This record gives sequence, C-alpha cells and structure tokens, in this order.
Amino acid sequence: MFIAWTTLTTRIDAEKLAADIVARGLAVCAQIDGPITSHYLWQGRPEHTEEHRLVLKCLPSNIAALEIHVLAHHPYEVPEWVVVRAEHVGEKYLSWAKAGPTNLPL
Repeated sequence: MFIAWTTLTTRIDAEKLAADIVARGLAVCAQIDGPITSHYLWQGRPEHTEEHRLVLKCLPSNIAALEIHVLAHHPYEVPEWVVVRAEHVGEKYLSWAKAGPTNLPL
C-alpha cells in the first residue's frame, strides 16, 4: 500500500478532490487534515499559507493513475505530491482495501 499526500488552499477543494478520487476507485481512503500552515520559498520569497492536507491510501495497482489524476485536477501551479510505501499494513485493513468496491464491513 502507498500513502500519498498533497495540500490545497481550501477545505472545499480538498473535499471535492477527495470525493472524486474515492468515487473513481483511485484510492481506498482519503483523509483531510487542517488547516495547517505551510512555510516555503516561492519565486525566491518567503511565503506562508493556510492549507488543508489531503492524505490518500492507495493500492500499488492504482498509484500511477492516482498521480496523473491529482496533478491534472490540482489548482496549484506546482502541487505538493509525496508518496511513500507503507512498511506494514494491518492484515484486516489491507484485506478491506483489496476487497475493492464491495468493501468488507468495518
């Protein structure tokens, strides 16, 4: 399983993207944190922005399509896109994720 994240300026944008991604089956779960404050350099100047972090859990078979979708539908010129492979995923959670659209009961 992969865990990917990006940030968006508004909760509405994060909710919209999360719902679309899950509805398309590109991620098994989407979570939204925030607001958070991000500090960074943009065009050589220090910036800080209130954002919402969108965390996505994805099976290996969907990670490429998920990245393409997020980058194509993201409102930022340079969106944050970070993906890590989970070292361990609980057996029950992974079984639920692999069950796909039928989704086993929680």
